[in-house]
Amino acid sequence: MATFPSVSKVVVVGGGIFGVSSAVHLARLGIETVLVNDGPLAKGASGRSLAWLNSARRRSAEYHRLRMIGIDRYRTLSARYPDADWLRFDGGLTWDADDASNEIADVFAHEKALGYDAQHLSAAAIASATPGIAASAVTHQGAIFNPGEGWVDLPRLIEILIAEFVERGGQLVTDAGSAAVTVVNGRATGVTTTSGISFAADAVLLATGGDVPRMVADSGQYIADGTPIALLVRTKQVSLPLRAVLNTPRVAIRPTPDGALALDSAWSEEEVVVNSDGTYGVKDSTVQGLLDEASKVLDGHPKLELESYGVGPKPIPGDGEPVFGQLKDIEGYYVAFSHSGATLGLIAGELLAGEIASGTENPLLANFRPSRFSVSTQPVA
Repeated sequence: MATFPSVSKVVVVGGGIFGVSSAVHLARLGIETVLVNDGPLAKGASGRSLAWLNSARRRSAEYHRLRMIGIDRYRTLSARYPDADWLRFDGGLTWDADDASNEIADVFAHEKALGYDAQHLSAAAIASATPGIAASAVTHQGAIFNPGEGWVDLPRLIEILIAEFVERGGQLVTDAGSAAVTVVNGRATGVTTTSGISFAADAVLLATGGDVPRMVADSGQYIADGTPIALLVRTKQVSLPLRAVLNTPRVAIRPTPDGALALDSAWSEEEVVVNSDGTYGVKDSTVQGLLDEASKVLDGHPKLELESYGVGPKPIPGDGEPVFGQLKDIEGYYVAFSHSGATLGLIAGELLAGEIASGTENPLLANFRPSRFSVSTQPVA
């Protein structure tokens, strides 16, 4: 086991997948680690994520490479848990609307050029590749099936990782209230919480989802923020043959370990109401609309019923690319902020823990440093 004496204690703030993954990787390196969260674990974006494991469609080459490595780590994990119902690789299916925005042919060509496993299927051919989809819902341009894609139930994964973290001697502090990073003479020296608890440390990792840009701003740093308010609907259990993740023009769908479905969409995000007190409102028509859209694309058009829903910030940096690593002007102050929390959850934790422990930057994160943002590029209020 490698240890790095330059860093003996780290505080990780945030109980989602980035925080928990980083904490357990630090513990594996023999670093004394405290994980602090303002409530229960997975109460934020990780608890309401579609959690689709993929690198489909178009993005930068560096981002694609990191996502593919991220999926590889899940393949390794799947080999350890071959019968897991919370981690599945049953593929992903996507199609576009029948209008000028349809990019299926171009996306298929792009994915094939990258060596990304992809099949361009007509509606009639889908049933032989993956079951449970209503062929009548697929537009005439066809769909792309990506057999290597999958999904993970993040709360279940977090449970497993945190058990290892505690077993390795990590300290878990939940319901600690809001946290603030203490910075002295240009260096992060620990964390204080509104519950009155303070932790000294050689380094701090901030992994608080959509709150990251606001929290680093307290130390004079700037990270561009494009975080929307998102809605994830969970249905009651339903007997369906669906196994793949679906990404369709009006709804995205994935199975859940208990035989239900998780649903989201871009249009439903726009219908969430942000109240003046910071709470959120979700209209019954929005929820029913998601249920109806999901039924339309499923074979047999089953009646779907609401079990629950989650609403809150979906962490997305302003330029869409992940933000990982040490802040430019504050030694020992690291951040993790990205939309692709599920796909990158394991690899981001591994790479960040290695950087924190060794003080050496990993080239895989070179394009995703917070230093690409500067106060001079911050929009004028």
